[in-house]
Amino acid sequence: MDEKTIVALEIGSSKIKGAIGIVDANNTLSVKAVEEEKITDNIVRYGCVINVVETVKAVRSVLDRLEQRTNHRKVKKVYINIGGRSLKSDCIDIERHFPMETEITRGILDEMKDEALSRPFADRDVVGALTREVRIDNTLNPRPVGVMGRHIITRNDVLSCRSQLLKNIVQVLELRLNLKIKNMFVRPLAEADLVTTTDEKRLGCMFVDFGAETTSVAIYKQGVLVHLAVLPMGSHNITLDIATLNILEERAEEYKIQYGNASGPETHQVVRPIENVDLETINLYVGARAGEILLNVVEQIKYAGLETSQLAGGVVVTGGGSRLGGLTKRLEEMLGGVKVRIGTPDNRVHILDGRIQSAEAVDVIAILAAATRKGAEECLEPLPQPASHPTEQPAATATTQYQYPHRGNTPRVTPTPQTEPAPKKEVAASHPTQPEKTASTDKSARRKSLFGDLRDTIRNRVASILTDNLYEESDDNDDEDEN
Repeated sequence: MDEKTIVALEIGSSKIKGAIGIVDANNTLSVKAVEEEKITDNIVRYGCVINVVETVKAVRSVLDRLEQRTNHRKVKKVYINIGGRSLKSDCIDIERHFPMETEITRGILDEMKDEALSRPFADRDVVGALTREVRIDNTLNPRPVGVMGRHIITRNDVLSCRSQLLKNIVQVLELRLNLKIKNMFVRPLAEADLVTTTDEKRLGCMFVDFGAETTSVAIYKQGVLVHLAVLPMGSHNITLDIATLNILEERAEEYKIQYGNASGPETHQVVRPIENVDLETINLYVGARAGEILLNVVEQIKYAGLETSQLAGGVVVTGGGSRLGGLTKRLEEMLGGVKVRIGTPDNRVHILDGRIQSAEAVDVIAILAAATRKGAEECLEPLPQPASHPTEQPAATATTQYQYPHRGNTPRVTPTPQTEPAPKKEVAASHPTQPEKTASTDKSARRKSLFGDLRDTIRNRVASILTDNLYEESDDNDDEDEN
């Protein structure tokens, strides 16, 4: 496989991100560039595009900066993530009966998965399906391919989102920006695949993405997804709470990042007034809202039918909200000591630009990684060359050595200024290295020479006649004088 360049786009509620990755012949991903554009409220809400025009501007800005790193090539295809509040998982069982013992093949499992994908949902589009478990003759089998049986049941998690979400994304990327969506992936699952290990999923782990307006939770056990949920709350809610203290929202975001603590106010903390509001008051708001979000995250373990003790693989967190001070510590306390760590891309992904903070770019790098696993395709095309206009060249005569005064791919077609030497025969004759004249040119020259000789002969004859008459008149006058 030749080296391919792929492009990923992440349309989030607070910013638009783009990334360029290079996939080599060994199917190894290297991240070359990551760019982002911050967006304001009401452009993208809960992962769904609201303002198409402003989203187009933000995406175009990101693509322009990425294209500056592509050596005169243009982005024509993209890979994207699908997420947001409307994302949900429905468990669907598919059953097959065989008249006699039959070998379970990959083709049979794929057909059953396709049947699950084809189940209709009102006002929703199916974006993926995962097989949670397979039972053959009422026996759970984690490796069903090759097993003989007469009865098989597959339990599938079918993932869907609101139809409007996909329609708006298509409107932005394909209809407005003329980009082809090559593939789309479920955001929390793609991110979990990037930052969690196979062993953690087998032991049982929980992945949490703390976004701006949503918090996504994915729980794994025995290597498969057992629960997926998207909570309609995120770190931006904390910012809005701080802003109620008569603080501008932009400044509230800065205070949250710089001084915020998810554990709430601490007794040993130095109280320092900021815009007539002390840090203790700010962290009262931060701690209260962070506690609400974390409480809902922990509750998802019960919805998955598990106990906290069954998450031996621990908890992996990502997203901007995960970097809030004291958040991981408080989550560990609420989980009774379960290990919590910040998720980063594993060593299978190479970062080529030292300015890229991999922990902060997990969302968009996860798209590149998912595309690599699915068989990446080239996303760039050479920039179109400017159209060249045919130049009307003069005939192959002595005048062909004339050069246009400007330098460019397309010669001028306007008349030559009078101040410049015109491509005439006299100019060509002044150059000793002119090419030989053509037959038509020689014939024309000979004709002109004959006419010239005849003209000279006639002129001489007329002059001679006039002279002779003058001499005759002079002689007659002389004779009269003598008489």
